[in-house]
Amino acid sequence: MSSNLEYRAWRVHERNGEYVGGVETCGIEDLPDNDVLVRVSHSSLNYKDALSASGNKGVTRSFPHTPGIDAAGEVVEEGPANNPARGHQVIVTGYDLGMNTPGGFGEYIRVPENWCVPMPAAWDPRHAMIYGTAGLTAGLCVKKLLTMGAKPEQGKVAVTGASGSVGSVAVELLSHLGFDVVAISGKDELAGELKGLGAHEVRGRDALSVEKRPLLRPEYAAAVDTVGGGALTELLKRIQPGGSVACCGLVAGTDLPTTVLPFILRGVNLLGVDSVEISREEKQDIWSRLSGPWACRHTEASARSIGKGDLDEALKAFLEGRSHGKIVLDHAL
Repeated sequence: MSSNLEYRAWRVHERNGEYVGGVETCGIEDLPDNDVLVRVSHSSLNYKDALSASGNKGVTRSFPHTPGIDAAGEVVEEGPANNPARGHQVIVTGYDLGMNTPGGFGEYIRVPENWCVPMPAAWDPRHAMIYGTAGLTAGLCVKKLLTMGAKPEQGKVAVTGASGSVGSVAVELLSHLGFDVVAISGKDELAGELKGLGAHEVRGRDALSVEKRPLLRPEYAAAVDTVGGGALTELLKRIQPGGSVACCGLVAGTDLPTTVLPFILRGVNLLGVDSVEISREEKQDIWSRLSGPWACRHTEASARSIGKGDLDEALKAFLEGRSHGKIVLDHAL
């Protein structure tokens, strides 16, 4: 492929202390010197993308930069191991993509071979990006709960941040697997949608209001926590003996002001979930499940597509807490 090929990307520039994003023309020669060149057809919007676009140096160190921690498309130049081979469809998520490596908001990415996961046979790139990192994370959380022995007959399972991109997939997936799901969300207006995903009950943030006591009456057999902070502290107090909480988020803060009592008096398990640095094999396992027996049909049907020109407003909505549901970036729009 010609090294002077041009393509379009949504790039963020730092200008007088402000971060401004827009569509511009880039050159293939400006991409990193990695093995595999992928023509990206679709990406997926995530909270981390919004942080990158707003200049958060904990996510992206230098600008100009192309965000997009998710990408799906066709391999057009393969690496030395020919895995994946040219012409194959792949999913790329996690690692450094969209953080300090140009990401999926551009029509091309160049990445190491081991970042690329083969596209499941049942999916096309848009399907893959309906789930993206959020769906992968939700799947990893549910898999960990099942590994720890969670079963529907044990009682209610809570999902915090249930209207978010991770939480909503977790709600539908757990319901699909037969669990009695309690969706906890600060967005009262989305209660109907959460019930449509399969939640048996929807509770507001006050369901996890601060209590001074270190342990409370057990309410939940297990939980997926996508927010962290004080919500996770209060959730741990309400888990049944031997139950587990899969933890994957921090929008409510990184502090965890708790005691050891839930762990040593009730045997509660706090399970950390990372979707960024895990192996290609672990990712492939979750993609295989989500494209097969774990498919979330409501999530797939309700996802909406946008073009690069719509990214600025969509990312601001993430930061302002106005975003919900799955948003797919379609480079053809």
